[in-house]
Amino acid sequence: MDQLRFILYKSNMPRSPERQSSIRTYPLFGEAGDLPDVVHCETIAARSLLTGWQFAPHRHARLHQILLVEKGAGEATLEGQAYRLNAMRVVNVPTGHVHGFTFVPGMQGFVLTIASEMLDEALSPAAGLRRALAGSNVVRATAQMRGLMAQLHAEYAGRHFARAHLLRALTSALLGLVARELADKTAADSAGTTDLFRRFEALLEQHYLEHWSVADYAATLSVSPTHLSRLTKAATGHAASELIQERIVREARRNLVYTNLPVSTIAYALGFNDPAYFSRLFASATGLSPRRFREKVVRGE
Repeated sequence: MDQLRFILYKSNMPRSPERQSSIRTYPLFGEAGDLPDVVHCETIAARSLLTGWQFAPHRHARLHQILLVEKGAGEATLEGQAYRLNAMRVVNVPTGHVHGFTFVPGMQGFVLTIASEMLDEALSPAAGLRRALAGSNVVRATAQMRGLMAQLHAEYAGRHFARAHLLRALTSALLGLVARELADKTAADSAGTTDLFRRFEALLEQHYLEHWSVADYAATLSVSPTHLSRLTKAATGHAASELIQERIVREARRNLVYTNLPVSTIAYALGFNDPAYFSRLFASATGLSPRRFREKVVRGE
């Protein structure tokens, strides 16, 4: 059993008879390693045969998953809500969202897992894809999606020239198609709310390095801080303050992964006057200090 399969198998072993006191957070494949090429693609059967075609509710701290059902039936539980699964359906599971599955044995399809660092590279803030992909949901799968998944699976299994480039390109195309379906499904949302959230997203990209508060964003949007947080929670499941912090931490992770800059230099570049405070905030959000996070990436832990 290869290393990635072994990690997945151990993470999804049935729970002991003792009552589970909290939702499990699984550090699966892609948590660290060759981050410029962090995707994992396999068949639903490859996972499910190891776990009796069931996955108890759990979440992944730094992974976004897309599951495509070709044939078969089952049920997905996403953030406490149950969804029926059947042929040609796609399940979108954002980072940190609680999800579980029960499949009828023999289900056919694919699972694509994307590290958050690659997701940042693939999603353009101006395009609105991140907002569309921010919620757990089940939508219809298209023939184009199925074709891309099959290509991803074949490319992932090979070791041909330009493999990493093609994996990134195919993943980006699939994310766009899934985001399109998700956006169409939520098109019934009021135009005013959608526009206001888009304006908040744009402001966040412009001013997160200035460490604007929720009140700053709300004042610029001519709404109250309470209304803004209610809006962001309805759109993403997170309060405005959480989105502000998450954007800074996400940028910090990218700098730690893709540059050799000292932690103090990264802290100053992100608008922090005190590198020690930056390190505490990063550790609070990720469970690791910036140095420990970088060490785990370098060592491939």
